[in-house]
Amino acid sequence: MAIKEKFTEATAMAIVVANMIGTGIFTSLGFQLADIRSGFVIMALWVLGGIMALCGALCYAELGSKLPRSGGEYNFLSEIYHPGAGFISGWISATVGFAAPTALAAMTFGEYLGSVFPALNPLILATVLIISMTAVHSTSHKNSGGLQDFFTSGKILLIFGFSVAALFSADTLQDVNYAPQASDLSLFTGGAFAVSLIYVGYAYTGWNAATYLTSELENPKKSLPRVLLVGTAAVMICYLLLNYVFLATAPMDAMAGELEIGYISATYAFGDVGGVIMGLSLSLLLISTVSAMLVAAPRVLQVLGEDYSVFQRLGKKNKNGIPSTAIWLQSIMALIFLWSATFESILIFSGATMALNSLLVVFGVFILRRRHKGKIKEGFSIPLYPLPPIIFISITAVTLVYLTIQNTEEIAFSVATVATGAIGYFFTRRFSNKETLKEALSKNP
Repeated sequence: MAIKEKFTEATAMAIVVANMIGTGIFTSLGFQLADIRSGFVIMALWVLGGIMALCGALCYAELGSKLPRSGGEYNFLSEIYHPGAGFISGWISATVGFAAPTALAAMTFGEYLGSVFPALNPLILATVLIISMTAVHSTSHKNSGGLQDFFTSGKILLIFGFSVAALFSADTLQDVNYAPQASDLSLFTGGAFAVSLIYVGYAYTGWNAATYLTSELENPKKSLPRVLLVGTAAVMICYLLLNYVFLATAPMDAMAGELEIGYISATYAFGDVGGVIMGLSLSLLLISTVSAMLVAAPRVLQVLGEDYSVFQRLGKKNKNGIPSTAIWLQSIMALIFLWSATFESILIFSGATMALNSLLVVFGVFILRRRHKGKIKEGFSIPLYPLPPIIFISITAVTLVYLTIQNTEEIAFSVATVATGAIGYFFTRRFSNKETLKEALSKNP
């Protein structure tokens, strides 16, 4: 039997969907309702977040089809700007960019499953989840892809099943007006809207996941754009449906300022049994999230190992073409975050740093087009150019400004993280094998 050496388009799409749908969609609405009580504005937030994600996906699709290599931002920033910029990006992605969210998703999985089965320890459950997912993903593309396809399909079915059941089971649906009102204008121009957009942006994070494993896709120049766009659009539909269900089944007052939005909605829709249903559902949903992150994140470590001899062990693949060493190291970093339980605030500054990464990548579309002036004709081209990159850059810049104002301490940590990445690049460049280093720097001295 021939070994399956590539991920299929369907699996790559499953990785995108699973990376995006995590804890954000089940917690963000509570923060938004604290200051915004308009159904139209709430839904507009999620539409705007989806448009931003689609614009980013369009830009990454063009870059990924013309610079087809695994590594995501590491690859793009190295090619467009300088290997140092790519190294810092890879440093961030491999540490707080993926390890902390993986740990958070695993911990949430443990908490929800532990609430259904009190005898089980949530931390042990989270640990077992990370280790078991790592064990499968470090074997072969067939096993890894099959596992991801299964759990992501289950995630989509659970979302639609919960939505339909909740709408039909609720005794009465909430009277929410989704038509625009004159008073909505002040909400759109206020600081609460911008802050809420930060939470929405976090919920949409992960639309770029397939670019981390471009080299392992079947025909990436053609398949990557479809994977990014269809996967992102599917998540946008799920998010709009879920927010409609939440607003329709539970009073805004009951959800305002609360984290467990899914639990509250399920309780109002199904009664006392709602908590059990939501606990099991969310725990199953989060399995695919942890799984997808453990597929995407190690590919950053892999390309670092391929480019720099200091990390060459991370670039090694097993007989099935899987970077198993990188996968296990990524898993260990996630477990460190999980057991230290000190990463909550890190999520804010890691989100800001990753947003800055994406902003630089999207701006790189202009640089790459200008540099080649039409010489690169193969691959995907952004429709309605330059509108999508302008929309993405504008929204991202606004959210970063508000993050800087609202969370100065976390932004300071973000700057410190970038600085440690720069120091790491200096020493890596100094101690790497000269021939390997020359190859890594040849594209951009």
